[in-house]
Amino acid sequence: VAKGYVQKHGVDYEEVFAPVARLDTVRVLLALAANQGWKVHHLDVKSAFLHGELEEEVYVSQPEGYVVKGKEQCVLKLSKALYGLKQAPRAWNVRLDKSLRKLNFRRCMSEQAVYTRGHGKNAVLLGVYVDDLIITGGNPESVKVFKQQMKSEFEMTDLGLLSYYLGIEVDQKEDHITVKQSTYARKVLGQFGMAECNSSKCPMEPRNKLNEDKGGKLVDATEYRKMIGCLRYLLHTRPDLSYSVGLASRFMEKPTVIHAGAVKQIMRYLKGTTEYGLVYVQGGGTGVLVGYTDSDHGADQVERTSTGGMAFYLGENLVSWCSQKQKTVALSSCEAEFMAATSAARQALWLRNLLSEITEERPSAVTLYVDNNSARALMNNPVFHGRSKHIDIKYHFIRQCVERGQITVKRVSTDEQKANALTKALPVAKLVVMRHLLGVRDLDATA
Repeated sequence: VAKGYVQKHGVDYEEVFAPVARLDTVRVLLALAANQGWKVHHLDVKSAFLHGELEEEVYVSQPEGYVVKGKEQCVLKLSKALYGLKQAPRAWNVRLDKSLRKLNFRRCMSEQAVYTRGHGKNAVLLGVYVDDLIITGGNPESVKVFKQQMKSEFEMTDLGLLSYYLGIEVDQKEDHITVKQSTYARKVLGQFGMAECNSSKCPMEPRNKLNEDKGGKLVDATEYRKMIGCLRYLLHTRPDLSYSVGLASRFMEKPTVIHAGAVKQIMRYLKGTTEYGLVYVQGGGTGVLVGYTDSDHGADQVERTSTGGMAFYLGENLVSWCSQKQKTVALSSCEAEFMAATSAARQALWLRNLLSEITEERPSAVTLYVDNNSARALMNNPVFHGRSKHIDIKYHFIRQCVERGQITVKRVSTDEQKANALTKALPVAKLVVMRHLLGVRDLDATA
């Protein structure tokens, strides 16, 4: 292992960035595979970074125990990357990219860690996360050929059908694929002494209005941040936790007993729902991308900002979601919904372009469902009203998307607004309904 901490920028390294697949992208690939009835395979590259070819001149001291007698003062020049070098991930990514291009793979512009080869049922789709490769396609023979090609290029471990990826458990059945993080959830509960706690039916009480609690008793900030960090990783398969974890993460600077109590409530809810996850079904709808966007109004007790939520489905399969505090204070619920929809529009365009590149089909308009009539009218009518002229110009981006036909805005009733659970804490009865609408299922019961 090289001592990368002594490297100097501009001397022995320049660029260090290497793209990896977003978890949104991984879910899109899984949803596509489930919808088409394809199997997803998993390959791992052994000692991946050692394959990277260096562009810079890098020297390392002789390893202990392997010093050449009489040349103790000499150093070794590296021709390939070592683990520990700052540029090692980038060098490996460049090497892998060259190899895949030689095998006639095409890199997606919308997602630099996704490659495609072939068309229709003979297509092979590849997602890259450092040295982990996930492969799917309609023709098992094409996938088998690709595996052989990779094994001739690198030393590979064929892990067979995808079952465990970045802490996410994947179970592939004949007619559906399930994803969950139950093992990781139990590990988190055990790590923070909550393995034997009493379970709760909701992650946050609807009346719980968290604030800074300036006069409250402080708790260990490091421990609090650890708990938030672990919970945030669980959000890759648990959209029902997004709002409560997002709200609790706003107080990481000086957490108090009240904030710690809110996080423990989330842990207690997790205790009763460790087996919950997402199901991607075969033939799940038409495969068209649809989105739901919602917002509360000024519920943040500190800055009076709103929380926007979005959820995107590929057919019936949930592939992307987000719950995020808005940066601008909204003067009305219409304004808050308008700003939330603009954030959703950006994500919609990216997903639309990604799907178009992967499937090689012409992109169709993304339908965005909003439950606020005033906000919908504001998006569809490119007129600057007196009540909307103060809205920051960047939020009017969605109007342009509607005019170009990239996005279609439609109304949905509040009871059917799937993004509702991403913007506020809900009572138990409503949470159960919204959780089901989002697509979160008890996979233990499903099995």
